[in-house]
Amino acid sequence: MDFKLTEEQLMVKDMAQRFAETEIKPKAAKLDENHEHPAEIVKQMGELKMMGIAVPEEYGGGGMDNVSYVLALIEISKACASTGAIMSVNNSLYCYPVMAYGTLEQKMKYLSPVAAGEKIGCYGLTEAGAGSDPAALRTSAVRDGEEWIINGEKKFITSGNVASYGVIAAITEKGKGYKGISSFVIELENTPGFKVARVEDKLGINASGTAELVFEDARVPADALLGKEGEGFKQMVTTLDGGRIGIAAQAVGIGRAVLEEALEYAKTREQFGKPITSFQAIQWKLADMATELDAAELMTFRAAWLEDNGKPYEKAAAMAKMYASDVTMRASVEGVQILGGYGYCKEYPMERHMRDAKICQIYEGTNEIMRIVIANNLIKGK
Repeated sequence: MDFKLTEEQLMVKDMAQRFAETEIKPKAAKLDENHEHPAEIVKQMGELKMMGIAVPEEYGGGGMDNVSYVLALIEISKACASTGAIMSVNNSLYCYPVMAYGTLEQKMKYLSPVAAGEKIGCYGLTEAGAGSDPAALRTSAVRDGEEWIINGEKKFITSGNVASYGVIAAITEKGKGYKGISSFVIELENTPGFKVARVEDKLGINASGTAELVFEDARVPADALLGKEGEGFKQMVTTLDGGRIGIAAQAVGIGRAVLEEALEYAKTREQFGKPITSFQAIQWKLADMATELDAAELMTFRAAWLEDNGKPYEKAAAMAKMYASDVTMRASVEGVQILGGYGYCKEYPMERHMRDAKICQIYEGTNEIMRIVIANNLIKGK
C-alpha cells in the first residue's frame, strides 16, 4: 500500500498551505467578526485554480484530481473554515454536477467562469420542509413553451447571497416522489422573479453567507434543465457523495488548527512551575486529538481516491464525513478546555474553531443520515 503523494499533489498542498498562512489566516478573525464575504481571497483562489481544482483545464479548472482537492481544502479550512465552506460548495456542489451532467454549451457558459473563480456557484436543495427528505421538495418547475417557470423557496444555501449561478432542484412532475425531481442550472443574476430573501445570522462560518433563495414565477430558458427531466434525485445523490468528501476535508482542516493551537499553548502555559504538557491529562487529550485526526484524514483520502479511480465511494464518503466531523467537534471542545478561560475568549481563535466545527456535523447530510447511508450500504453488501 503506497501512501506517497505525487509531485503534483505535493505542489498543490504546498501552494495551498503558503497561501492560507499568508493571505487567509491573518484575516480570518476579522472576516468572522464582520460576517464579511472574503471576495478578494476567493478571487485569488480562482487565479490559483482552487475554485475548480478537479475541473478540466478547458473549462477553466485546475485539471487535478480529488485527492489534490482534499489536500488544498484541508489547508484552506485550517486557516479559515468559512473560506473552506465557500471553496467546498463551489467545487463539490456546483462545479461537479455541471461538469458531470451539463451539455457542452452549459459547461462553457455556466462552468468555466465559476471554475476559474470569476463567479461563484451555489447548490439549492434544502427547503423549510425538505432537508434530509428531498422527496418533500415543494419548489416546482413547470414547462411553458421555451421556458420553465420556477416557484419555491430554498433555505440554508451556502454562498446563495453572492452566487451568480446555482444548481437548483425542483419538482417537474408531481406525485412521482424522487422520480419527479429535476435539476436546473440557473444564472441567478439575470433571472426575473428571483431574489435573495435573507442571509442567516449563524453560530459559525460567519464569513460564508447562508441565504434563503426565493423564486416567484421565475422564468428560465428550456435549456436550463441539467441532464434529463426526472434525473435530479440521481444527480443529487452523487453530487452529495462528493460534497461529503469536501466537508470531511473541511472538518480535518479545522481539527488540524485546533491541535496545533492547543499544542502550542500547552507548551508555553505553566502551572505549578512547569508547562501543562507535562501533565498526563493534557497529554492524553493531545494524543487522542492527533490519533483521531490522522484516522479522519486517511478516511477522507480513501474516499477521494475511490472517486478518482471510478470505484464506489458512497459509503466511504459518508464514513469520512461522519467521523471527521465528530472527531473535530470533540477536538474543538477539548481545545477550548486546554486553553481554559482563554479558550472561551475571542482573543484566541479556539472559540471560533469550536463554533465552526459544529456545522460539519449538520450540513451535506446530518451525521444521523450518514449512519443510515453507511448501514444501508452494509446491509446491501456494498
